[in-house]
Amino acid sequence: MKKRVLAVLVFTSMIFTACGSKGISTQTTEAINNQKEYKVGIGQFAEHGSLDNCRTGFIEGMKEEGFVEGQNVTYLYDNAQTDGSAAALIYNKYITQNVDLAMAIATPMAQVAYSTCERAGVPVVFTAVSDPVAAGLANSDGTPVGNVTGTSDKIPADAQLKLITEMFPNTKNVGILYTTSEVNSISAIEDYKAAAEKYNVNIVVQSIDQGSDMPLAVDVILPKVDVMTNLLDNTVVANMPVLIEKANAMKIPVFGSEVEQVHKGCIAAMGLDYIELGKQTGRMAAKILKGEKNASEMSFEVIENASLYLNNKVIENLGLDVDPEFATRAVEVYDDIEQ
Repeated sequence: MKKRVLAVLVFTSMIFTACGSKGISTQTTEAINNQKEYKVGIGQFAEHGSLDNCRTGFIEGMKEEGFVEGQNVTYLYDNAQTDGSAAALIYNKYITQNVDLAMAIATPMAQVAYSTCERAGVPVVFTAVSDPVAAGLANSDGTPVGNVTGTSDKIPADAQLKLITEMFPNTKNVGILYTTSEVNSISAIEDYKAAAEKYNVNIVVQSIDQGSDMPLAVDVILPKVDVMTNLLDNTVVANMPVLIEKANAMKIPVFGSEVEQVHKGCIAAMGLDYIELGKQTGRMAAKILKGEKNASEMSFEVIENASLYLNNKVIENLGLDVDPEFATRAVEVYDDIEQ
């Protein structure tokens, strides 16, 4: 059974004056219709489902606004495979290829894209950045720090803890793995700690520096917790099968942070629809390319409402007793695990 709802995207417009840059197109919708060809560089930090969905949604959102691949826009795509130095090379390459706009998927990629492209006058649009302020991409009031804007996937920590404690009322210790170099994860952990007292749980964290640290980190944290919950940590998510396999062996449920994680073996999530997040980012990029706004005039946009996703197959495999009422609340229920 599958049901979908569109996430509600809400943002506050806070516009300030900024000088245009050579990366901003002054062309209008008329130029699009006249088949002016644009070049957009898409850099992705890691290879996993949610970030892939951002890219797919971005291209769909651009198409909705009249930018059709092969007709009036060319996309260049590269994946950094969680390597920061590779990310810098990617955006330096895009500059030499004279892109009209650079798009960045995930926080580490967005940080590199901005620091590299700002000097060259190329506008940057990001997506899947949990905390643009902490990442140095926005001011505390939401306005851009430069020629950069995009969409945030701030994790709904309160809603996630509410779900965990409703599904498993005896939960006392909630485990979180995170990568030390990802500022989005540090920020999300603080959100979880702030909400923990409300639900009478403890947050137990374990850090990694790189993907190869995952097996040992999982072995250290699992004996200390009742459940695990994932962040939008790119390195952890890219190595999620390690966590799922070891947690399943100990009958410890793992909660995801978005729909793709649930389909791949997490029990449930109060998560986001990354296709829709990508689409909204594409619409923002289209405004920049049409010359309607500069990136420096657009505050980042935030998804505020999360939806419940559930995997019945995981519940069955773990032999857990979960109230069927959760399935009726879910916007999407999976009866299999995607390999």
